Amino acid sequence: MAQRQAAATDAPPPPKDGLAYRPCVGILLLDAEGRAFTGRRIATEAGVLPPQRWQLPQGGIDAGEAPRAAAFRELKEEVGTGAAELLGEYPGWLTYDFPDWVLAHSRSRGYRGQTQRWFAMRFLGRPEEIDLAAHEPPEFDAFLFRPLAELPGLVVPFKRPVYEAVTAHFAPLAEALAHGRLATGARA
Repeated sequence: MAQRQAAATDAPPPPKDGLAYRPCVGILLLDAEGRAFTGRRIATEAGVLPPQRWQLPQGGIDAGEAPRAAAFRELKEEVGTGAAELLGEYPGWLTYDFPDWVLAHSRSRGYRGQTQRWFAMRFLGRPEEIDLAAHEPPEFDAFLFRPLAELPGLVVPFKRPVYEAVTAHFAPLAEALAHGRLATGARA
């Protein structure tokens, strides 16, 4: 269940054991205090404890779609807002393998795991503008903005190394936002 990283210009990792990795994006949506949007997944699965139902927005990259475009599309679908600006991009693919209990479930869709490009964005709206039911079916039933340090402990263990890498990489952005050192329109 090791995390793998490839250079930003590399293609996603090759298949493993005959199963490919699903290309996806992840979004670290930061508010003005440098806290991250977390959504509580609606469906619980065997092996997922209630505290581990929280995660960051993420989703698949459609055929022919650029990762950055996919990130903005997924933000609109899962969070119900496009009120965000891009702050930064993780410099490579982060990959995780599904555990056996996910592979046995239809949610794996025949993939070994996911390989993700991660984007940090600044939320430009107000919390009341977030519409978790904007897309059918909704992904989340609740949301909270939380400090980055809390994120790895909120997700299922097989995603934890990816969340640790994402939060470590984007911590300076969150810190800059929290202290008012990142003007709107500025990219890190």
